[in-house]
Order: sequence, then structure tokens, then C-alpha cells
Amino acid sequence: MLSQLLVLFGFFSLVLVSVYWVNRAIGLFDQLISDGQSALVFLEFTALTLPYVILIVLPISAFVAAVYVTNRLSAESEMVVLQTAGASAVRIARPVFFFGVFVAAMVAILAHILVPAARSELASRSAEISRDIVAQFLKEGQFLHPTGDISVYIREISDRGELKELFLEDSRNPKAIVTYTAEKALLVRADTGPRLVMINGLAQTYQPESRQLSTIAFDDFAYDIGALMHAGDMRIRDLRELPTSVLLNPSQADLDSARGGLADFRFEGHDRFAKSLLAIVVPLMGFATLMIGGFSRFGVWRQIIGAVVLIILVQMAANASEDMARSNENMWGLAYLAPALGALATATFLWIASMNKIRRAKLRRPT
Repeated sequence: MLSQLLVLFGFFSLVLVSVYWVNRAIGLFDQLISDGQSALVFLEFTALTLPYVILIVLPISAFVAAVYVTNRLSAESEMVVLQTAGASAVRIARPVFFFGVFVAAMVAILAHILVPAARSELASRSAEISRDIVAQFLKEGQFLHPTGDISVYIREISDRGELKELFLEDSRNPKAIVTYTAEKALLVRADTGPRLVMINGLAQTYQPESRQLSTIAFDDFAYDIGALMHAGDMRIRDLRELPTSVLLNPSQADLDSARGGLADFRFEGHDRFAKSLLAIVVPLMGFATLMIGGFSRFGVWRQIIGAVVLIILVQMAANASEDMARSNENMWGLAYLAPALGALATATFLWIASMNKIRRAKLRRPT
């Protein structure tokens, strides 16, 4: 039974990871290629997203494998033979438990090591690309916003790299909003940083307090865009890229450098352990739910539907507990609510299956 679980787990994991990966890769491909990045960068980004995709898929694959194997054993009457031979539901569940431990070990490696490392590298590479001036500005026919106070529009980009009919609005100073328009512009490199050289244009300065508008025509004008290149240097880190030790015991510097408060840190750290525990419980839930029904020529489809509904309910409870735990730093224990509920449901269903076996044995016993 354990070998069947592992084989089907590998098959379902491969299928689901491929589906998730292709879905995410399509969005990345459109974004990166449209930004002027190469296919090598696309492959690098998709590879860095794989650990997180695998982390999501593994518990689902484990559940599907457990349900499939249990259903096949029931349909081929092998489960009836085992029960007739005296094997209890708990004893039959041992291979499923060992299978869950194997999946939990993989989830733990992903959650504590691979996913944080991949997310950190992905964030660093994303920041590098976002600072790429070519990727930010060389887009024609779109209003671009390198920062919240800058707007850029380029009607056309020639084969020689000339930016034709440029519009640039600089509202970093709210007391004097400057709008530049030019027939064409060029991106040039200087010792102090990149500059945008506008040719045959007009600079309009609007002062909202006095409602005055002044205009200056120019033959050429160099606009310093070096400040825009460093606008994203102070990056706010995602909690998913931090080590578990930092999440459980963050310093003030860690809290200031990442997105979230102390409650978010603690929940994220304990949630990684909860994911591993849930990987053990999920296949057991699928197995135990199918065990509560007796043999039927019509199969165990009702139990399969019940197992799916149970997984949905446990996930809904996990989502609700996450909202509560992230609002209070002392409620981090709610991260373990989902595996606790799953374990309780598994124990209940295995007890029901054992009671049903005893009841059926009494009915078959001659009086």
C-alpha cells in the first residue's frame, strides 16, 4: 500500500506542479518579455517560483493519492479481505501515516529552507530588473509610472532608440508641478547617472497655490533620472523570504525591514511548522473518511465527496484562524488549528470505522 501511495503521489505531484507552473509561467512570460528581458531571465524566474508551487501542491497530491489508493483497494475488495483477516482501521492506516510523514519531511524542507531562499533571490532579481532604466522607459504607447510622482508617455520608439513625442510629468514637488513635452528624446549615460535628453520641447510649471502656469521652450534639455533609479533601493522584504528563526524571534530591525507586525512574524513562523503537520493529517483524513463506509457495489463516491468537503471546511477554518492570529501576537497558536481539526476528524472517523467493524462482526456471529 505504501508503494502505491508513493507512486501515485509522484504522478499527481508532477501533473499538478506542471499545471500550476504553466499557469504562473504564462503571466511571467508576458511581463518579462514585454519589459524587454531575455528568455534566460524568464527561465530563471520560473525556476525560482517552483519551490513555492511545489509547497502548495504536495499536500493536495498526498490527499488525492490517499483517496485514490483507498478507493481502489475498496473497489477490488482488498480492503474487505484485510478487515476480515482481523486488521483494524488503525492498523491499515499505518502505511498512510508513514506516507504522510514522508510528505511532511518534504514540506518542511521546502517551507523552512528552499522557499525562503528562492523568494529572497526572486525579490533581489525583481529589484534589479525594476531598476533597469531600459525596462522602465522603453515602452511605447503606455503611460508609465516609475514612481508615484512621475508619469511618462512615449508615442513611438524608433529603430535608432529615439523616443518620439515624449510626455513627462514630475510632481515630486507639490508646490511646483512640471510637465515636459518634447518632439524626441534620447537616453544617455553620464558620470552622475543616466539622463534623459529632450529635444525641441516645452517645460510647463504649474503652481497650485497661486494657480500660475509658466512655460519655457527649449531646444534641448537634460533631465536627471538618476534619482528614479534608486527609488526602490530600500526594499521592504516579504515575510516568506525570511528564515524561520527570524520570524519566531524578530529584532526591531527585522520588524522595520519587512512588511508586517510582530503578529504576522509569529504566525508566519509557526505556520511553516503547521504546514508540515497538515501534510501528515491530510492523507489520513482522506483515508479515514473512506473507511467509515461499508462495502458497496456502487463504490465509495459519497465518502469521496465527504472527504473533499472536509478538506474545504478545514481550509476555511485555517483561513479564519489566520485572520485572527495576524491581528494578535499572542494568538499564534491558531496556526495549528487546521492540523488539529484534521487530526480530530481522522481519529473520529477511524473510531467509527472500528465500531462499524465490531458491529458487523456481531451481526455475522451465529446465535
